[in-house]
Amino acid sequence: VQLQASGGGLVQAGGSLRLSCQVSGGSFSSWNMAWFRQTPGKEREFVAVITWTGNTEDYAESVKGRFTISRVNSENMAYLQMNSLKVEDTARYFCAAEQTSWGSKTPDSFSFWGQGTEVTVSS
Repeated sequence: VQLQASGGGLVQAGGSLRLSCQVSGGSFSSWNMAWFRQTPGKEREFVAVITWTGNTEDYAESVKGRFTISRVNSENMAYLQMNSLKVEDTARYFCAAEQTSWGSKTPDSFSFWGQGTEVTVSS
């Protein structure tokens, strides 16, 4: 299983970015998918998760109303639309697959990870 995240970059505060996660191998359409982020010296933190059907989403409080997670099962793709970006959203963003326990938002509850994509928000 391979997860390839892309779409990161440098953006001004208030701007938008759309991250993509291409999954190859495995059973994408049966997996819950998530995004996490991490800054140097800090633990990886939960951002958003979407169920395998795409019917249910959950978000970290810090991104609710600004970020939207989505997926296209026919294309093995997951996305994170990030609007109204803030300086504090600066981080490396990782996509994760196969959540082993719904409701658990810790990194160890996901089986597969991508290499991440860097997002920098300037003031």
